[in-house]
Amino acid sequence: QVQLVESGGGLVQPGESLRLSCAASGLSFSIYDMKWYRQAPGKERELVAVISPGGGGTRYADSVKGRFTISRDNAKNTVYLQMNSLKPEDTAVYYCNAVWRYDVGGSGYWGQGTQVTVSS
Repeated sequence: QVQLVESGGGLVQPGESLRLSCAASGLSFSIYDMKWYRQAPGKERELVAVISPGGGGTRYADSVKGRFTISRDNAKNTVYLQMNSLKPEDTAVYYCNAVWRYDVGGSGYWGQGTQVTVSS
C-alpha cells in the first residue's frame, strides 16, 4: 500500500522558516517525480515545486522562487520543502504528490497534507 505522509507544518510569523517533509512508502521512490502543492481556502490548488527522480532538476512557482527549496533523499524515501521568508500568502495546506513520469495522464499518489499558517 502506497503512503505519503507530510509533516513539519505549523504556525509561524512572517519572515520565519519551516521545513516540510514527506515520507513515502510502498513505492519505488527513486523513480518518481515528486511535487509539492498547496491549497488555501477558497483558492485553486497550486503547484509549488517539482523535483526530478535523481534530484538534479527542480522547478518552482514564481510566487515562491528564491524563498523555497525542494530536495529529496532517496535513501530515506523522503522529499523536503524548505520554506524561508514566509509570508501570510503562503498560508495553505501543503500536499506532496508522487508521479511516475511514464504514467501518462495519471495523477499519482497523494498525502493527506500539512497545515502551514503564517500570521502575526
